[in-house]
Amino acid sequence: MTAFTTRPEILGTFGVVTSTHWIASAVGMSILEKSGNAFDAAVATGFTLQILEPHLVGPGGDMPAIIYSKKKDKVEVICAQGPAPAGATIEHYTSEGMKLIPGDGLLATVIPGSFDGWMLMLRDYGRLSVRDVLEPAIYYAENGHPLLPRVSATIKGLAEFFEKEWPTSYETWVPGGSVPEPHSSFKNPVLAETWKRIISEAEAKQGREAQIEAARDAFYRGFVAEKIASYLKIAEVMDASGSRHKAVLTADDMANWSATIEEPQTYDYHGWTVAKIGPWGQGPVFLQTLSILKDMDIASMAPDGADFVHTVAEAMKLAFADREVYYGDPDFADVPLDHLLSDAYAAARRKLITSETSFDLRPGKLPGFERQYDATMEMLGADSKTGAVYEPTMAHLTEKRGDTVHIDVIDREGNMVSVTPSGGWLQSSPTIPGLGFCLNSRAQMFWLKPGLPTSLAPGKRPRTTLTPSLALYEGRPTLAFGTPGGDQQEQWQLSFFLRYVHHKMNLQAAIDQPLFHTSHFPGSFYPRTREPGGLMVEGNFSAAVLDSLRARGHKLTVAEPWTIGRLTAARRDADGLLRAAATPRLMQAYAVGR
Repeated sequence: MTAFTTRPEILGTFGVVTSTHWIASAVGMSILEKSGNAFDAAVATGFTLQILEPHLVGPGGDMPAIIYSKKKDKVEVICAQGPAPAGATIEHYTSEGMKLIPGDGLLATVIPGSFDGWMLMLRDYGRLSVRDVLEPAIYYAENGHPLLPRVSATIKGLAEFFEKEWPTSYETWVPGGSVPEPHSSFKNPVLAETWKRIISEAEAKQGREAQIEAARDAFYRGFVAEKIASYLKIAEVMDASGSRHKAVLTADDMANWSATIEEPQTYDYHGWTVAKIGPWGQGPVFLQTLSILKDMDIASMAPDGADFVHTVAEAMKLAFADREVYYGDPDFADVPLDHLLSDAYAAARRKLITSETSFDLRPGKLPGFERQYDATMEMLGADSKTGAVYEPTMAHLTEKRGDTVHIDVIDREGNMVSVTPSGGWLQSSPTIPGLGFCLNSRAQMFWLKPGLPTSLAPGKRPRTTLTPSLALYEGRPTLAFGTPGGDQQEQWQLSFFLRYVHHKMNLQAAIDQPLFHTSHFPGSFYPRTREPGGLMVEGNFSAAVLDSLRARGHKLTVAEPWTIGRLTAARRDADGLLRAAATPRLMQAYAVGR
C-alpha cells in the first residue's frame, strides 16, 4: 500500500511546473502548452509571481538560476544578482552613521538584477517573445488577482508607516486609503503599464532577439532607469536605522551592468552530483554539509528521528560557520572552496560532531587565511548580536513569513530550470513613482568592516541567500528543487535531499516530512543576530524526538505543525517520465503537469 502524502506526486511526460503559487504554476504550464519550453515557462512564471506574491518578490529584485539545456547538454548558472553601486563605499555608509546596513530603505539597494536575468534566459534558451512571457503578469496586474491573506496582513502592518514615511507605497498598496482585504481582487495598474510600455518598445524592433535586447535597454538604459534615477535624486527616506537616507544607486550603475552565465559549483554524493551557485551565494554550504555527512550512515537514521535531526543540524552549523569567514564574491576575494570541499577537510570537520549540541561558532582555520579568520571572528563577536534571528526587512512592523519564491520546470525535451527569485518586495523601499515597483534591499548582506570577503565594495555582489538546486544522477540531469527562506533555504533543501536519496521516498513524501533549521550562526539579514544552539522544529515531530533533542542540549523552538519551509521539486527519469511536487505548507505552492 502506498504511504499517505498530502498531495499526489504529479506524473506526466509532456511537462511539469511547480512554484510557490498555484496561479503561477498554471501560467507556466500554459506557456508549455503554447509551444514554449522550460525556459519560457520559467520566465512567465517568474514575472507572474511578482504580481501574486509582492511581499516576497518584485521587479527590482534579484535572481539566480541553475539550468540544464538539452541543446547545449550543459548545466549552467544564470547570475542575475546585481552588485553594489559605484557609490556604495564603506566610507560613505559609515559617514552616514551606519554600523550595519539597514534591512530596508535606499541605502540597502544594489543594482536590480532579475529583469536582465529573465531576459538573458529568454534570449539564449527560450523561443517565445517578450510579449508572450509578460502578458500573463500584465493580465493579473491589470485585471486583478485574489490577494493572499499574508499580503493583506503585510500591508496592514505597514500601512501607517507607509502613509507617514513612504507615501508612494501607500498609494500603491493602500489604494483609496483602505487596506485591501484577504482574497479581494487586487490590481497594480501602474506596473501593468510599465510592462506594456516595455513590450511596445521591444516590438518597435524586428526579430525576437532584437526585441529582447530592446526590452533590456528599456529597463536598464531607457525609461525605467530614468524614472528610478529621477526619484532617487530627490528621495530621502526612513529606514530601519531610524534615520532618513538617500540612495547611492545611479542610472550609470544600471546602464553598465548585465546578467552573466557561469559554471556551477558541484559535489558528488552517493551517485548524485549536486550543482549550486558559487560562493557569491550560500550554495556551497549545501555541498560542504554533504561532504561532512558523506561517510556517515544517514540511511540507517529514521528520517523523522532525533539522530537525523541532530546530525544534520550539527553538520550544518560547521558549514555555515565557514560561510561567515570564507564566502564572498570570487571576483573580489580568494575563496578556498577546493580546500573546504576536500575529503581531508570534511573528515576533520566530521570529528567535531558529537552526541551533544555545540554552542560555539566553529569555522575551520585554514592555512594562509589566519588573519581573515581572526578579523571575522572579532567582528562577529562585536557586531553579531545574540538573540532571536529576525526575518528580513521590517519584520518588527508586520507579519513576515518567508522572503522569496521558487520555481522548478522540466519540459518534454529534458530542459530543466531551478530558480529562486527574490528581492524588491513591497517592504524593501518606497515604490518608484510611475513604475509600480520598488527596489531591493540585498546590500544588507555586506559588512562595513574592511578586508573581509563580504565587506561592502563598489561592483561586488552581496553574498545572497538565494540558492536553487539541480542534481544529476549518475551523470544525467535529474532533479530540480528549492525553497524560499533566507538562511533556512539550504537547511530545508538538505533535509529534503537526504531523505529523498537515502530513504527512497517519492518527491511529495520527502517534502511532507517534518522540517527543522538552526539559527546558531549569524543571520544574513539585518540586524544579523544569532542564537547559539538554537533549533526550530515543526510540531509534526513526535514528543519523544523533541525530548531527545532537548536532552542533547538543543535550544528548541517548536513551531506549529506544517509551518516551516516552502519546498518544491521536479524530476525527469531516464525513460522521460516527469515528476513534480510542492509543499502543502501555507496552502499556496502547487505542482502541475501532464
